[in-house]
Amino acid sequence: MSYASDQIAQQILSGFDRYRRIFRDLTAGARARFEQARWNDIQEASTLRINAYEEQVQETADQLASSAPLGDQVRDVAVWPDIRQSYITLIDQRFDDELAETWFNSVFCSLHQHDQISDDTMFVHSTRPVTRPPSRISLTRGFISEGSLQGLAHQILSEYSFDVPWEDMTRDVDMIVNQLQQGLPDWAQMDRGLTAEMVQSVFYRNKGAYLVGRLISQQEQWPFVLPLVNREHQGISVDTVITDESDVSIIFSFTRSYFMVESAVPSELIAFIKRLIPGKHLAELYTAIGFYKQGKSEFYRSLIAHLTHSDDRFIMAPGVRGMVMSVFTLPRFNTVFKIIKDRFAPSKNIDRTTVIEKYRLVKRHDRVGRMADTQEFADFRFPRDRFDPECLQELLEVAPSTVIEEGDTILIRHCWTERRMTPLNIYLENASEQQTYDALLDYGKAIKELAAANIFPGDMLLKNFGVTRHGRVVFYDYDEISYLTEVNFRVIPEALYPEQEMASEPWYSVSPNDVFPEEFPVFLFADMHQRRLFSRLHGDLFEASYWQGLQEQIRAGQVLDVYPYRRAAESA
Repeated sequence: MSYASDQIAQQILSGFDRYRRIFRDLTAGARARFEQARWNDIQEASTLRINAYEEQVQETADQLASSAPLGDQVRDVAVWPDIRQSYITLIDQRFDDELAETWFNSVFCSLHQHDQISDDTMFVHSTRPVTRPPSRISLTRGFISEGSLQGLAHQILSEYSFDVPWEDMTRDVDMIVNQLQQGLPDWAQMDRGLTAEMVQSVFYRNKGAYLVGRLISQQEQWPFVLPLVNREHQGISVDTVITDESDVSIIFSFTRSYFMVESAVPSELIAFIKRLIPGKHLAELYTAIGFYKQGKSEFYRSLIAHLTHSDDRFIMAPGVRGMVMSVFTLPRFNTVFKIIKDRFAPSKNIDRTTVIEKYRLVKRHDRVGRMADTQEFADFRFPRDRFDPECLQELLEVAPSTVIEEGDTILIRHCWTERRMTPLNIYLENASEQQTYDALLDYGKAIKELAAANIFPGDMLLKNFGVTRHGRVVFYDYDEISYLTEVNFRVIPEALYPEQEMASEPWYSVSPNDVFPEEFPVFLFADMHQRRLFSRLHGDLFEASYWQGLQEQIRAGQVLDVYPYRRAAESA
């Protein structure tokens, strides 16, 4: 290895260290923002932290390319195997070495074409050991019940200190005990050795904070999550108790903003959370705590492994074909791949650049559990024989500038990946009466929670929403979203005479941002039963005054409450 390779590797790592300092500083500030109820600052900090990665990668790449005499070496792809080897030596003793590998990949991709990617030039596969000895940095702290749930709850709350007092710790302890008595078997409650193992760092997101851990008995274990709220001028309180794996999985969902949680050894924190919710993929867990680029790396590696060890072929995703995006999937891989069509339907008055901006907006905005997170990829290459012929033909027809034939290889120049869900319109076709009720109730809640986060979906048709494995309704088609405060909600003016109502054109002026909520029932529901049921459940969505009221609150600087769990009051 040359001296130049060592220098370049060190500069790449120095760039990573700058990024990690920014990430840690923004994350460490989460506690103060929560204590001081600086709700608007939370969204700003979240966006800054997401943006920091690309900004620092670009700064590092620019410094390398412009440095003399290393610039020429950096541009020569033949040198990068040596740079990679030098880098491996530098990161071997780090606690965030897996993140450092992904950073190296990002810098390489900023400087070189994607067709030069290989395991020689970057880390397509990780060089980090699958299992490694634990660090000496303590991740969790333990609390033993000694037969008293009351004592256990009091120990835990007393251990976590804030600069804001508890509103009523005695009340919260009683509530925790009551919830545990309802949720745990009798034998576990009487187990003197029942232990709570809690992550020392608090998880912060939006207006909430979370104490995350698990309860361990001699025979079984349960997730144990305590969501905290800060009621301004009153103090901090425990909002509920969560011991159900599915409920914890929803809190760490791909539809939510990323947690801010301090983590000296990210892989150990991920391993702990994985024990609580084993059904979650590593990619989702890394993403959930803010390392979305590491999530992207883990996803890509799982995709490669799936294609290597299966005969799965890409097919068009079930559902109504989109007017802007074309969506395909692998039947046994729980992800869809979305590409932008070359030509949009005439009713779509947008362009490719606008669509890309909308998807990137979602990445940086509070998704309140109602918008699926996406990962953006460039230059995916797949063997031609991994595509169903009809799927490949359709993709080549609708997006020839994005889907390129290269002999036996198909190049996807640009796409997004997203968790696969059942489209709501398809779900309702086969739903029971109770499932229909639950889905439409949650569909309305989804629209309202998005609105509370200042998001108007635009195209609210059933086909643009999906149902998750937990039965939650989630929005996933972003080409028409806008900020709620940018929309002009209007009441349809009364016609002056009957002929106006019979005319094919409206008798009133309509501007591009005008929306008439009273038109929603006919627009959203062809099925009269569904229309009447939704009107009964969420009829306020058909009134312009409902939307205007939300706009007034948002413009006044209010951050509305959206809870990612069933609250204690709701469970009682």
